[in-house]
Amino acid sequence: MAHRQDDNSKRRPSLSMPILRQSRAHDAAGTLTLGNLVEGLGDRSFGWAIVVFSLVTLLPLPPGSSLITALPVLLTTSQMVLGLPHVRLPNRLSRTTINHDKLRRTVLRLRPVTRRLERHLTPRFEGLFAPRHERLLGLALFVIAFTLFLPIPFSGWFPAVSLFIFGVGLIERDGIIASLGLLSGATSVLLTIFIATSLAAGID
Repeated sequence: MAHRQDDNSKRRPSLSMPILRQSRAHDAAGTLTLGNLVEGLGDRSFGWAIVVFSLVTLLPLPPGSSLITALPVLLTTSQMVLGLPHVRLPNRLSRTTINHDKLRRTVLRLRPVTRRLERHLTPRFEGLFAPRHERLLGLALFVIAFTLFLPIPFSGWFPAVSLFIFGVGLIERDGIIASLGLLSGATSVLLTIFIATSLAAGID
C-alpha cells in the first residue's frame, strides 16, 4: 500500500488542471476570455495557445463555427512562422468570451488522450524546438491549422487533436510527443485532401 502511495505521489500533475483552474477562476470573476485564459497559463505562450485554441475548435458549436474558431490557431502558427517571441492576440480576439462549461466538457472528453500523453511526457529531443526550427514548425502547424478553417464535413476533429498533441509536447519540451502531433497532423491534411477530392468528384 505504501509503495502504491509513493507511485501516486510521483505522478505528474494533469495537463488539464491548469486550464480548468484558470477557466473556473476567470468564469467566477466574469473575465473568461481567450486572452485572459492564455495569459493566466503563464510562460511558453505558443504551446499553451495552441492547446487552448485547438480545444476551442473542439467545443460543441453550430456547424460552420470552425471558420471563426480556427482563426486564433492560424494567427498563433503564423506568428511562429514570423519568428515572434510570444503570442500576440488582437484586442478583439483577446476579448472573445468562452463558455466554461463547454470548455470543461471538451477537456474531459479528451482525458483518454491526455492520460496516455501524461504517462510518457518527459523533456527529450529538445533540439526539435531550437530557434532555427521554429519557423519551419510554424509553417507545418499553419498548414494543419488551415484544414480546420476549411468547411469540409468530418475533417476538423483530427487536425484539432493533432495540434493539441503538438502543443502539449511543446509545453513539456518533449520532441517525441510533438513529432507524434506533427505526424498525425500530416495524416489529417492528407485525409482532408482525400475528402475534398472525393466531394469534388461526387459533384462532377
